[in-house]
Amino acid sequence: MAATPALPTAPPKPTWDPRKPEPPFPWLRPTIRIRLTLLYGGMFLIAGILLLSIIYLLAAQALHEGSGQAFSVSGNFDITSTTCPAVNSAPLSEVASILKNCDAIQRQHALDDLLSRSLLALLGLAIIAFAFGYAMAGRVLSPLGRILRTARAVAGSDLSRRIELDGPDDEIKELADTFDDMLERLQRAFTAQQRFVGNASHELRTPLAINRTLLEVHLSDPNAPAELHQLGKTLLATNERSEQLVEGLLLLARSDNQIVERKPVDLAEVAEQAVDQVRSEADAKGVVIRGELKPAVVQGNGVLLERIALNLVQNAVRYNVPEDGWVEVTTEVQHGQAVLVVSNTGPVVPAYEIDNLFEPFRRLRTERTGSDKGVGLGLSIARSVARAHGGHISAQPREGGGLVMRVALPI
Repeated sequence: MAATPALPTAPPKPTWDPRKPEPPFPWLRPTIRIRLTLLYGGMFLIAGILLLSIIYLLAAQALHEGSGQAFSVSGNFDITSTTCPAVNSAPLSEVASILKNCDAIQRQHALDDLLSRSLLALLGLAIIAFAFGYAMAGRVLSPLGRILRTARAVAGSDLSRRIELDGPDDEIKELADTFDDMLERLQRAFTAQQRFVGNASHELRTPLAINRTLLEVHLSDPNAPAELHQLGKTLLATNERSEQLVEGLLLLARSDNQIVERKPVDLAEVAEQAVDQVRSEADAKGVVIRGELKPAVVQGNGVLLERIALNLVQNAVRYNVPEDGWVEVTTEVQHGQAVLVVSNTGPVVPAYEIDNLFEPFRRLRTERTGSDKGVGLGLSIARSVARAHGGHISAQPREGGGLVMRVALPI
């Protein structure tokens, strides 16, 4: 008998955090208004420094030329000065040089005084310039703030909002008008999608329900041949798989949008209901379900949130090891978010295949192929529902095999 190949070791556990880190000082964020203020103030400051330098050089040159007259002292007289004390008792032959030195000192004092006063004036004007630039930048960027508020309202599924910006026909108004046109097209497309989902819900479910009823009626006939019974069971299983696919596609289409009507939902109760629904399947596969469910109340749609928990727990049970498998389900509040974590034993999952698991109809190491474990929409639906509630879902390979699925929703 050939030796059994060694199982691959688990890939290293990722160290990245899917949550976007919050800036330590939000008020220091380099917004456009701050950058424009720094630009305006900086340009004024540079211009003021250049102007001050030119004035200083011109004043120095004027003082130097105005005091460059030669003179001589002769005769018998006394010279006294309060600004140049050195000349009071100086010999007559040294008076001229002493007066020149005093004159140079006075010129330097005058230039220093001019420089200090100019710097103080420049500092005051710079503060005024920065404040004025901040106010003007806010006024100039106010239309962008209006566009941003409208975009946030649209992100909350209010596609009826429009900017309708007034004012001069400049680039900002052109941007606002273009944004309004885009919203109009999005609203039409969204309305058409809603109509399509409603029509598809009826047109696709009805034939499948009729097929299922007919098959069940034929299978209930005890006089039917065994071959017909076997064919009927096969067709019934195919029909059931088609129904699951249709339900998953419709739910995926509906859950891609923000939830408008929200109610308090406890993730602990949702997870408990999901575990109860999967308990029999887990017992049949020999998988133990454990965990600690702490209260974690969020605002959302209870049916959709239950679908997240059910899909994650079902996947954890179905994609598990043949023996001694387990699934751990926990709920708690962390850092202002309600968190649902589903961990399980299972096959080794490479880190580079994590993103593919959230794509529709994709499974581990398979693409768009049939499977008796589902239709390949469970994680896609879970991610879509989490996004519709303003949260996110992430997956990490577990050491030894299996996955750690983490759903974080705002409280």
